[in-house]
Formats: sequence, structure tokens, C-alpha cells
Amino acid sequence: MIPLFHRRFLAGALLLAGLLTALPPERAAAQDAGAMQISWEVRNRFRLFREERDFLLHVENARNRSILAAEQSLELQSEGRGWARNMVNRLCIDLQGRVNQPCTRDNTKENYLTPIDHPVTVRLAGAVPVGATCAWSFDDGDGPQQSTFDCAEPINLRVRYGKQTVASVDVSSGSDPTQRVQTEIQVRDIFVAGLGDSIASGEGNPDRPLALSDEGFCFRSYLGTAGAQYYRPSRAGFKGGRACEAPDTLANWQRYSALWFNSPCHRSLYSYQARTALALAVRYTHVAVTFLPLACTGASISDGLLGSQRARECPPGKTGVCNISVNAQVAELREALTAARKRQPERTLDLVLLSVGANDVYFSGLVADVIVETATERAIFRRSGVMASVDDSRDALARELPQNFVKLREALKPLVGGDLSHVVYVSYANPALADGGVPCRGGRAGFDIHPSFNADPQRLARVSTFVDTEFLPQLKGLATCTRGALCRDPEADRMTFVDSHQAAFADHGFCAHSGNDPEFDRTCFAENGQSFNPDIVSAASQPMLCGRGASEFRAYLPRARWIRDANDSYFAAMTYPQGLPAASQPTDIHDATWGVLSAVYGGAVHPSAEGHAAMADAALPAASAVLGLDAAPPGVTRGLLAPLLPGARQ
Repeated sequence: MIPLFHRRFLAGALLLAGLLTALPPERAAAQDAGAMQISWEVRNRFRLFREERDFLLHVENARNRSILAAEQSLELQSEGRGWARNMVNRLCIDLQGRVNQPCTRDNTKENYLTPIDHPVTVRLAGAVPVGATCAWSFDDGDGPQQSTFDCAEPINLRVRYGKQTVASVDVSSGSDPTQRVQTEIQVRDIFVAGLGDSIASGEGNPDRPLALSDEGFCFRSYLGTAGAQYYRPSRAGFKGGRACEAPDTLANWQRYSALWFNSPCHRSLYSYQARTALALAVRYTHVAVTFLPLACTGASISDGLLGSQRARECPPGKTGVCNISVNAQVAELREALTAARKRQPERTLDLVLLSVGANDVYFSGLVADVIVETATERAIFRRSGVMASVDDSRDALARELPQNFVKLREALKPLVGGDLSHVVYVSYANPALADGGVPCRGGRAGFDIHPSFNADPQRLARVSTFVDTEFLPQLKGLATCTRGALCRDPEADRMTFVDSHQAAFADHGFCAHSGNDPEFDRTCFAENGQSFNPDIVSAASQPMLCGRGASEFRAYLPRARWIRDANDSYFAAMTYPQGLPAASQPTDIHDATWGVLSAVYGGAVHPSAEGHAAMADAALPAASAVLGLDAAPPGVTRGLLAPLLPGARQ
């Protein structure tokens, strides 16, 4: 038996449906489009952010924009200082990588990995009569919550995770018949994990970049000649010994370092993985996104994903030798998922974003081979295993990487329910292309931060060709079970593969320049590779030949190059290599080893924030498709309420 209220509602709905059917199609569509309906959205739905203001900044800048265009807008708003510089201290994961349990988000304690409810805002939209009164009811099966407000007022409430909440509203306006509108609210919380190496972590883009001093700082060189010392810009705030003959403590120096979302792994909010997860939350208003970033600079499949690895540097405040070991990413993910399922057995890992393989074929060694020119440094780095040739990489690509990929696939498969299509593999871009795919010509431009650097044209061309014709195609085959890749079940073992951004990067390699580049770059980074004052006396007070202060550099302004060069790396991060083994540690803060690594250890030949945004633009459609987020939303029920009979109750 249908209760009186439901019979009246059904009759009203049928009457309205009949009227719409009788109208011409054009008028019916227009009337339906303007009809009242309940709209709702999840508030602060990127759950890594503790404060809604941070999320709303991205929502506002994403309106009718790509992720890249939004990044460029934010860069200009921040005057090149970067939008993440303050947000990095307002996250549900601390700077050591620990998930805050619980995390207080907008004054409410939440379990980050297993939320029990979500905040939503509900509104009555469409042709709402002016001054109408809305009697709201929200029922998740445990009895309705009811309240009455002016219909112009939005309603904020928390709805239970995993349960459907029926929202209905009775709209009263003067003598007009009361109308009822109803919809269903159910938040989908998407669990996204980020895995991989420095391209995945966001290397090159500290959340709070270094503040530079206009004065110089002395580095020693390996050469025992008159040119054995040189000056480069110092860190702002550092008052210790800037001359090579006046050493100071590492602890004093490190107080003025760049700040990373996670310094042991150089994780950054600018990474394409964070930007893709954030973009999902921005675009889809009925979801919440729980993002677990685990990617780590320096990771290979064996040492990083499946096994532990050495930290990149110590967390802020640490001193001395950095002996921190970073746990294997897959093990960390497995542990987090197991803990979540103990609290919520139905909790699943919905999506994995992955980029890995470059360190398996010694890509950083290829970079060193290209940019280190002087014989002394080349001999030292070759003996220490820092350098690698194309032949070394080709051998690893043929022998080691395929076997490692098999192991990785088997480790990931149980975490995503046996379906590796939920692993979105985002490929690398060739960092050495510009002008529509022409290889960079090489030289010292962008690499003159260190006296021994010079991008050798022949070695650069060989590496660029190897990347385009061998490395990238082989990676695609490994991820998609093609080109003879070892896959037990190609249908289930095939990852979702993304490489559409590679075409865009062909115009934006490390040598790309534009008249719209920041004025400091155009004025002070010379294309002839002579940006820095070689005079040991005057460089101590003015290390830039352009006569301007290094403090004017802004890491986060739009540039033609989407790849950080060595100058960018030094000016943005100037990372002290605490994560090196003790035998390779610099002896002091003026050491020659530190001088070399300060120019590359913080992200040279890695995507800039713009580059990561372009990668996220490529990854977003694939992630949305895997998650099925573009499916049609459920319909809205609405109708007229028949007048109540005397004594009848709703």
C-alpha cells in the first residue's frame, strides 16, 4: 500500500510528466532546463588539503582552463613565488611523509585513509521563486534530518560515506502550490596513489623555493689552479662564512634551504601526480579524492618501488650525515591499504599513477655524460660510477628493465584487484627538444652555473636519439604488453598508458627561449654561457654579470622551457647532497663535490611546474576514463504536491 504522501507525490509527478510530454520538444526542453532541481557538491574535496581556502584557490583558477593554463595563472598571481609555498604546511601528510591520523580538516577531525563522512553543500537551483521557503529533509536510512530556510540559502551538512542520502525539499511560495524536489546524494571517495621516481615526485620544484642572496658564496673546484675557486649566489639569510677560507657548519647553512613537501624524496605539490589527483577533485564535484603520494627521487624498480632506497636529503632541522632510508613504495602502499581495509573492508585502491624506469637505465648518468666537460671531473665521475654511456643504458634497457617490469607488475596486480588498467603509466618526455622537435644544440647556456658544465652537442644528440627511438618506445611496450613484453595475461596485465604530452614538450625543452620569458632570465642568463662573474674578488659581492641581484629570480613564472636547466636547479633548490653515502659526502659547505651537485641535485633536466601541469593535462582524461567519472549522473525527481486534506500529515 502506498502512503497518502507518496500517492500525492506520484500523482503530481505524473501530471507534470504529462504536461511536459504535451509541450513541443523545444519548449519542454527549455522548461526542464529551467525547472528547480537540487544541486550538491563535496566541499574541500581534495582531502590532502586541510583548509578549504587552498582548494578554492585552485577551483577559481581552473574555471574554463587547462591545468597548464591554471598553473600559469597561479604563477602570475603569486608573482613567481609559487602557490604551494604556504599550502605545504597545511596538509594531511607531514613533511616526513607521515599521514596525520586523524587529520583536522576545516575544524573537523577526519580519518584520512578511511573517512566516515564527507562535507557537502546543497542548493536549490533553477527557477526558484523569489522569497520562497524551503523545508529540507535529508535521510540516510537512520531517520530524516529536517530544517527550513529561505530557498536562497545553501545547506551545509556531512553525509555518511558508503551510504546514500535522500535529499528532498518542499518549496513554498505564497499561494502557489507547494512543490517537492528530490535527489540522491552519495559521495564517491577515490583513493589515488602516486608511485615512481623523480619525474613522479616533482623533483626540480620545491614547494617553497630557495631565497637567494645578492652576494656571492665560494665553491672550490677539483682543479688545483688559479681558477680553483669561484663564486655563485648565496642563500638569503646565511650570515656565516661565505669565503672558501671561512667554512661554517652545515647546520647553519641548512636553516636556509628550500622546503619540500617531503625532503627525503623531494616530493612536491607541483608534481604531475598531485596535479592530476587535484584536477580530479576540482572537475568532479560529487567525488572526494584521497591522494597518497609515495614517489621518490632516485627510485628505480628494484631500489625504491620494490626495495628501500637512500633518502635524497634530511628533513628540515636535521644535521650531520643523512642516513635516512626510505621504505619501499609498494610496501608502503600495501601497508596503508591493509590498514584501511581493517577499518573499512570495502575500501579499494582506485587508481595508481606511475612513472618509473629512467633510473633503471642510468638516465642521470647519461645527463652527467652530456653536461660535464672538463677532463678532471669526467675522470672522477666515471670512476665513481656517476656517468653512463648510451651503450650502458641500451644494455640495461634490453636486459634489466624488462625483468624488473615483470616483478613490478606482479607486485601491483593484487593491490588493484588484478586489473592493471587501473595503473596509469605516464611516460617521460624528451627534455632536449625545442622548435617542434629539433634537438637542443648544446653549449653552456643554462649550464654555466658550474665551470665544468657544457652540454656537448654530439653526446646530447646521441642521448636525444636514444630516448626517442629506443627508450620511450620500449617503455610503452613494457607498460602495454606489446613489442614482445613479458606479460602472462596481456588483457589483465596491460597498464593504461599516457604519452600525449610528448608532442607538446617538443617545443619546450631546456634550451627553449621566448621573448615572454621572465625579464631576469632574459637579462641575466646569457645565451653565450657567460652569466656569472669570473673575477674572484668582485664576484664575492656581485656574482651576476648582469649587475642585478639573484634575489630577483622567480622559480615559478611562465617560461618557454618546461625543463629545468642547471641554472634553474641551483637558483630554485641549491640542494646540499646529504643523502649521498658517507664516502661521497662533501667535506664542508665549500667542497668541490657539493659545488657540482648543488647545480643538479635539486632537479636539473626535470620538468618545471608548467611541464608537470602539461603532463597532468595528458593524464587527467586517462584517469577519468579508468574511474568512469564521466558517466551520466542520476536523474532528479520533482513534482507538485497536492493540497493536503484537513487533518492529513506529511
